[in-house]
Amino acid sequence: MPTRSARTLWSGGLQDGSGQVELDSSGVGKFDVSFPRRVADTAEGTSPEELLGAAHSSCYSMALSAEIANAGGTPDSLDVTADVTLSPDPAGGFRISKIKLTVRGRATGLDDAAFAVAATAAKEGCPVSKALAGVAEIELDAALV
Repeated sequence: MPTRSARTLWSGGLQDGSGQVELDSSGVGKFDVSFPRRVADTAEGTSPEELLGAAHSSCYSMALSAEIANAGGTPDSLDVTADVTLSPDPAGGFRISKIKLTVRGRATGLDDAAFAVAATAAKEGCPVSKALAGVAEIELDAALV
């Protein structure tokens, strides 16, 4: 399996510095990052948490598509959002304290119960979920629509 790369060029300290994240493998873009914007109430530019959410929502979508098929269903569409929460760490610094996956799906050949089983299996089996196993809480809100 391939290895994918991204890199960040950073200048300055935490509070007064800034950087640029480049998606090297795909070459789709460069994104400005800074700590003050990362912790601001309004999003200006991207953040590690947003990028983590993008990785988790896309990985989870793929895993759920596979689980629906394994259950005998056919996935028609999945709308997945990953909300990633950055919080102060009681031990000092910060931590990712919670990720909430919200999925609304359309699938044929499954009832609500089978979809819920597939959604939970996808949350547990998604490689990004596995990589984030140290996050205190990964919440799932899944429903057929």
